[in-house]
Amino acid sequence: MKQSIILAAAILCTQTFVFGQSEQQQHLLDSVLTAAHQKNSFNGNVLVADKGKVLFRKSYGIAEESTGRKLNPESVFELASVSKQFTAMGIVQLHKQGKLQYDDPLAKYIPELAFYKGITIRNLLNHTGGLPDYMDLFEEKWDKTKFATNEDVIKIFAQYKPDTLFSPGAKYEYSNTGYALLGAIIERVSKKTFGAYLKETIFKPLKMDHTFVYRSRYQPQKVDNYALGYVQDSLGNKVLTNSFGKDFYTYYLDGIVGDGMVNSTLDDLLKWDRALYTDKLINAEDRKQIFASAKTADGKETNYGFGWQVSKNKQYGTIASHSGGWAGYVTYIERHMDNDKTIIILQNNSTQFTKIPAKDIRKVLYNEPFPVAEVMNKATPTADALKQYEGVYANPDAPIKLTVAVSGGALTAQATGQGAFPMDAYENHTFRFDDAQIKMIFDPAAHTLRFMQGSVDVVFTKE
Repeated sequence: MKQSIILAAAILCTQTFVFGQSEQQQHLLDSVLTAAHQKNSFNGNVLVADKGKVLFRKSYGIAEESTGRKLNPESVFELASVSKQFTAMGIVQLHKQGKLQYDDPLAKYIPELAFYKGITIRNLLNHTGGLPDYMDLFEEKWDKTKFATNEDVIKIFAQYKPDTLFSPGAKYEYSNTGYALLGAIIERVSKKTFGAYLKETIFKPLKMDHTFVYRSRYQPQKVDNYALGYVQDSLGNKVLTNSFGKDFYTYYLDGIVGDGMVNSTLDDLLKWDRALYTDKLINAEDRKQIFASAKTADGKETNYGFGWQVSKNKQYGTIASHSGGWAGYVTYIERHMDNDKTIIILQNNSTQFTKIPAKDIRKVLYNEPFPVAEVMNKATPTADALKQYEGVYANPDAPIKLTVAVSGGALTAQATGQGAFPMDAYENHTFRFDDAQIKMIFDPAAHTLRFMQGSVDVVFTKE
């Protein structure tokens, strides 16, 4: 029995290797993301590149729920906090032009906040300034019939003078306030709007033709192929945040830039990634600053540079990454700087089920096995309940089919030319045959099963 099961998996493995390693990785990536989409944990676009060459690029799900319009790889997404890397780049460019210094005090450019002693531009860049969150202050003090802008952030802090959380440089605490103030500094120093400055100095030089600063509520405009951002309401329905009214924070804070509001696409973000390996915008010394983990006054690493989270991994090397979440969007970019691998994930759903599948994508990129054994609760479905899984399942890229049947009160599976094997039932339509480390997850609504054994991860559809 064991030999036949191992052979069944080996056939799948052989098939995926026939086309080469990249084809195998593409197949596994699609399987992982298809399974995530079927579980409602992923709705969006993914691009994976190896040394700049696109290995995988695909869309999963809906861009506009009311019309059923689907996402495509060119769809435009709000980047949320992934925008911070562009804000940081804008500051770095002003530094290169000699218009500011990293250790200049905040008060030099925003004198209204001169009472905050010791905070520098560098503190704002690496989240060590200690300023409290502006969103909490606006929730309590702001007239929500009005849109807030960066200048309003300055005004409300000047008016209420909230205490700092810690002295500058003493700690690391992620701060949207700091990046909103950096957005204001870019506008004051460059004498251009934040969007115009980034377009002139970053987006246009890199031919990022579908990247721009966009505030859909503050300054609405028609954007072709736009992915609308959905959240979950109290009834579990997908809704736009605008449905919560104009006093909801994502509405009245829509005029603020710097900590968010850059919109982009998969392909434009890959152009951005490639440029960061070159001197198109900055030089090696600038890159060293951007991707260096800052330290607090007591010498502790913050694992944050200028607009990027930075970490070191024994297997993957140095990784620069950033996630974002705002108004229905969940976004992520990850750059493996020693191995030149890139992961870009743009999602337009933010629900209790939404996950960023970076960990699984990373495993595929490095040919790591997917573990099958895990803690799950066993189930005892009736024979009638098991019948919903019966059928012949196929995948156009696989040379075998899987026949699923009910026998002796249990579910069995049989690969083409092999013997049938019984499977134990677990929660969430999951079945396992632990002797051969096989796991199958069924989706009765989609008429699919996901087959996993070792590094094999394939989705089959019922004929």
